[in-house]
Order: sequence, then structure tokens, then C-alpha cells
Amino acid sequence: MKALLVGEYREGKLLDSTYELFGFAAQLGAETAMLLIGSEDQLPACGGTLYLADAGKYGEYNPDLHKRLIVAAVERENPDYIVFLHSSYGWDLAPRVAATLRAAQVSEIIGIADGGFEVTCCNAKMRRAVQPATARTVLTIQAGAFPAAMPGGSPRLERLDVEDGAGAVVFVGYEPAEKKDVDLAKAEVIVSAGRGVGKKENVPVIAALARALGGELGASRPVVDAGWVEHSHQVGTTGQTESPKLYAACGISGAIQHLAGMKKSDFVVAINKDKDAPIGEVADVLVVADVMQFVPALTAKIQK
Repeated sequence: MKALLVGEYREGKLLDSTYELFGFAAQLGAETAMLLIGSEDQLPACGGTLYLADAGKYGEYNPDLHKRLIVAAVERENPDYIVFLHSSYGWDLAPRVAATLRAAQVSEIIGIADGGFEVTCCNAKMRRAVQPATARTVLTIQAGAFPAAMPGGSPRLERLDVEDGAGAVVFVGYEPAEKKDVDLAKAEVIVSAGRGVGKKENVPVIAALARALGGELGASRPVVDAGWVEHSHQVGTTGQTESPKLYAACGISGAIQHLAGMKKSDFVVAINKDKDAPIGEVADVLVVADVMQFVPALTAKIQK
């Protein structure tokens, strides 16, 4: 079994998340080769074949040219899987490659199941196993779902070139995200509200705990989608990614997208009435209790 991993290069740098592709391949038990459209002074620490195309020539993103470069690497390597990160780069490029190769595509993989792959469904409330029906498959993996792995060593470079062409889409640059009223990335303490708080009127109870701890209020995606908290407070791969000293998850079950956003926290406390909630697998302390009973009592103790 062989996998062609598509690394990511942005603003002159190899992205650290590229190493999550190696973590996925290790769990899959696949032999790997990598394609990178980047620079020779920013190469991953890995052995094996690395197909390198110059980002100075082909751009950091050009859908038509990058697709043709990947297809050229596929023709040389003949992999069973072509694997992208489920990022803005991956989710735009993967279907283009799949359509060209007439291959199945499985998006946003969070785990490996017997004979297939685990993906979320029903707004990440459930998981299902998907088994590709084609001999070759294009995959995207959810950020944070697989641990980063650094194989080490020096790659064996093979240069890739294709005929230039402008294509129908032109990359014009990166646009910085809109400035947020709360910068969770700088917070040392974050206390997040999840769907388990019950209703919008209960969010101030969680905010009070955040203030008592000298921290900021965070929120899971369902809470933001429901309009209970502003989007600037959202934690997860669709919100902000944080690395605070203390992260307290209040009534959050632990969907993979949320876990990816807070996985770099130094210490995690989870408060949930479900002792089997996925958040418990990453928490340093799991408090099995009703959030709306436990949090006010904890806040009162801290305030004293």
C-alpha cells in the first residue's frame, strides 16, 4: 500500500501541519512519498521520495497548475491514496484531482476503520465508516485528528515540471482574518461554553467563571451557530486555535474539530455529565457533574 502525501507551503514556509500527513500514513501502514510545491530551503525532515516543484514558478496556489503537478507525481508513483490536509488548500484541490483521476474522494477523515475511514456526520454529532469503491482514492484528513509524526532523514528529491498555463483561477494573495474583539490565541486561561449549558441565558454563568479565573470566554461551534456567543469566541478548526495554560470545557462533548482547536493547551479541565464524552479522553481532569450546578459552586469558591 502506498500513499502520496501532499505537503503545504504558505508564505515561504513549510506548514507544521504537513507532519500530520505522516502520522496518518503511519496509522494506515502505508509506504509514503511526498509532493511539495515549495522551496528547497524548506523541506520536510523525511526519508523517501520527495517530488518538488518550485513555488516561485508555479505559485503557492494555482489550481490548474498544482493539479497537473499532482497528477504528474501520481503517474510516476502510482499510489493507492493521494492525501491532503483538510485545509483551504486541500478542500479546494482534492476534488479537482479526484475528478481528473476518476477516483473516489473521502473528505475530513478523523480515524481509520476496518476496511475504510471514519468521518463525521450530523454536524459532527455522529461518526460513520466509509469504504472507497475505487482502486485509487483521494483523501483529506481533519486537522488535529492524527498526531504529527516526523520520520527524520533526508528526502530523495525528484524535480517536477509541467507546461505553464494561467488557468481559470488566479491566486492574488492572502487576506488577513478580520480583527476579532477577543484574541483567544493570547489568553492564558480560556473557559468555554458548550451545548451542555442548555440555553443562551446560562452563558453568563460560564463567563463568570472565566472572569474569576482571570481568563476569556470561549465557545464551541454549536453555541456560536445558535447565536448564544459571538463568533470571535469560537474555539476549533473553524474558529481560533489556542494554546492556553488552562482550558476549561463546560458542557462540551468534544467533537474532533473542537479538540483540534484546543489540543495544545497545557492543562485541560472538562465538566460534563456524560462520563464517556470524548472530551474526557484528552482532559487532565474530568468532572462528571451537571455544568449548571457545578460551575456556580466552583466560581463562588474561587471568588472567596
